[in-house]
Amino acid sequence: MSLRFSLRHVVAVAAVALPAVSFAAYPDHPIEWVVPYAAGGGSDVVARVVAEPMAKALGQSIIIINKPGAATNIGADYAARAKPDGYTVLTGDTGTLAANPYLYKKLSYSAEKDFSSVGLLVRFPMILVVNPKLPVKNLQEFEAWAKAQSGGVSYATPGAGSPHHLATEIFRERAHLNLVHVPYKGAAPAVQDVMGGQVPFMFVDSVTGYQNIQAGKLRAIGIATPKRSKVFPDIPTLDEQGVKGYEAYAWQGVVVPKATPADRTELLSKQLQATLKEPAVTKRLEEMGLEVTPSNSAEMDKFLAAERAKLGPVIKSNNIQLD
Repeated sequence: MSLRFSLRHVVAVAAVALPAVSFAAYPDHPIEWVVPYAAGGGSDVVARVVAEPMAKALGQSIIIINKPGAATNIGADYAARAKPDGYTVLTGDTGTLAANPYLYKKLSYSAEKDFSSVGLLVRFPMILVVNPKLPVKNLQEFEAWAKAQSGGVSYATPGAGSPHHLATEIFRERAHLNLVHVPYKGAAPAVQDVMGGQVPFMFVDSVTGYQNIQAGKLRAIGIATPKRSKVFPDIPTLDEQGVKGYEAYAWQGVVVPKATPADRTELLSKQLQATLKEPAVTKRLEEMGLEVTPSNSAEMDKFLAAERAKLGPVIKSNNIQLD
């Protein structure tokens, strides 16, 4: 998930005491953390915030390797073909591990067969936002307004097949609205056109929308979380406003090449979980508008299966294809 987030926002995460691990587990050379997006974006920042204290605890450097392009497929292919020795990890996200297998007829990697789960990282709650001049302030008013528009209502996304697009299609089905997709090349131009009034609304991820919601440039109608977000406590959930059980996120986790030794995968998983639970790390990520989601490998596997089961039918029923 490509998110514009300046590197100037990266602050030093205080060194903290973490559970002791065997430094002999990584004696040879630095670990490569592959991020399938360009340097400076939100995904890159998340990896760097987590990698620094994690590397100190493991006793081995972690080097961020940016491999952007092709909706994360370039980075995923690179990691899938890497030597499975525990020295390569990949930030796998909604697209890489759940949506791309349905969005592309052919992939050079298998999301299910080529990777083993280490653990989840963070998730980006989706927020229904409108242009502040729109005469709606809650979901009931938004739905009434939308149904009154002849010809349907346009909505912006960072691109076809993005988590934002899929979240809106699920919302459209649940709310029984006539919505027209307007895809952009990235989140920034989509948000700009909603703020400018060219498109009335969108589902924005929490990181991209954070500052503009705070500044009043976007009006938040509801957040797609089961309960109110700690980061956005004043935004009511869409569930509490009537769309029962509706949840939508973009998310990220860490995976390794499939044949990576189980003991190293487990070591990485335990240290990732410990790092994400450190107050300094949690605080930094929450300041970016993120929800921290530490999990073990089995929990991530269960989560991935549920996401594929949810997103696959939506992609197929709406005939969304990227190749």
